[in-house]
Amino acid sequence: MFKALGSAFRTPDLRRKLLLTMFVMTIYRLGTYVPAPFVSYKNIKVCLDQSGSADLLTMMNMFAGGGLLQLSVFALGIMPYITASIIVQLMRVVIPRFEELHKEGQTGTAKLTEYTRYLTIFLSVLQSSVIVSVANTSLFVGCTVKPIPNDSIANKLLAILVMTAGTSLVMWLAEVITERGVGNGMSLLIFTGIAASFPTLLGTVSKSAGGWAHVAVVVGMFLLITVVVVFVEESMRKIPVQYAKRVVGRRTYGGTSTYIPLKINMANVIPVIFASSILSLPQMIGHFGDRNSKWVQWLSTNFTWTSVWYMLTYALLIIFFSFFYTSITFNPEEISDNMKRYGGFIPGIRAGRPTADYLRYVMNRITWVGALYLAVVALIPHIVFNYLGIQSARFGGTSIIILVGVGLQTVKDIDAQLQQRHYEGFLR
Repeated sequence: MFKALGSAFRTPDLRRKLLLTMFVMTIYRLGTYVPAPFVSYKNIKVCLDQSGSADLLTMMNMFAGGGLLQLSVFALGIMPYITASIIVQLMRVVIPRFEELHKEGQTGTAKLTEYTRYLTIFLSVLQSSVIVSVANTSLFVGCTVKPIPNDSIANKLLAILVMTAGTSLVMWLAEVITERGVGNGMSLLIFTGIAASFPTLLGTVSKSAGGWAHVAVVVGMFLLITVVVVFVEESMRKIPVQYAKRVVGRRTYGGTSTYIPLKINMANVIPVIFASSILSLPQMIGHFGDRNSKWVQWLSTNFTWTSVWYMLTYALLIIFFSFFYTSITFNPEEISDNMKRYGGFIPGIRAGRPTADYLRYVMNRITWVGALYLAVVALIPHIVFNYLGIQSARFGGTSIIILVGVGLQTVKDIDAQLQQRHYEGFLR
């Protein structure tokens, strides 16, 4: 691996891409420590020591590398861009025009990207308005000082404008990495934010009753989950495909054998994020209500990650969203039509509708395995942290899946570019 890394930095073009990627990631990390206008960084530190926040905000703060609860310029991070991308992708099922643009190739993709950018700006304005509006009231529960001392309307509007501009800059940085760097820009920025929160987590665990013994347990758990994630994420079901021979003029086409790779976890980490967001919303709503009212107390009791009812609902939602998202992203009819168009068929299965039904049947069986895998990986950290009595740890299975998945994909991208230059890659 170190030999391949040296070869990568000795290659001028690849070295420029790697240095550009690391430079952008550094800028992103520095931006999370720059406070928005009229935000008192001193008061923010006091609030972080005195209070907690809703689970949804804590999770978003982790993805933003800690910038959200610091009310920094990059407070929203890359999350509005990701949310907009998911919404545009889901809209392909609802709006026929979006599906037509998706099928138009590069021109349609460029138009969908433009829509994604506009939606990102809209979501940034909306989210930053909410964050700034509740900064002095409900964002930090139990805080005795104001994060924004002078919270006039003009100051709030300027803070919203700067946070929105920061999100636009983060979106541009992600696209710079994707186009001119190594790997996927959105994924790498999320990777940066999550990895930056890992030392803080270990510090929190070391201060618990078990001390460094608990740290050893948590690290061991993460290593075990990492092995499972690598094994499952690299696993796939190969559907054999045979192409018939075609004679065009004096040339013969087809007659080859290949396969359709169906990943066990086709939905990736999206179901876990959806399930976490939905279950975190009731508790977040409870922060805006009267602490003495019965419905707020009921939400605080039943919608916390230490509750058995919460964990069961969490697992069921992950399974549901796994099937839902897979059914949207995986289109067996389209695959069947493409195979039929080029003379391909699955041995023993007739072309056309029977092929689509067979692919759907196989995908449903695989999705059950992937959904249960996601539910188990997401719940194990909750159970372990609950058993150890660590109440403030939000670094869970979702984070490990993202870290391992992004790391594997980035290594594959570097390896592919090394192979093009006849070097021995990372995965050799």
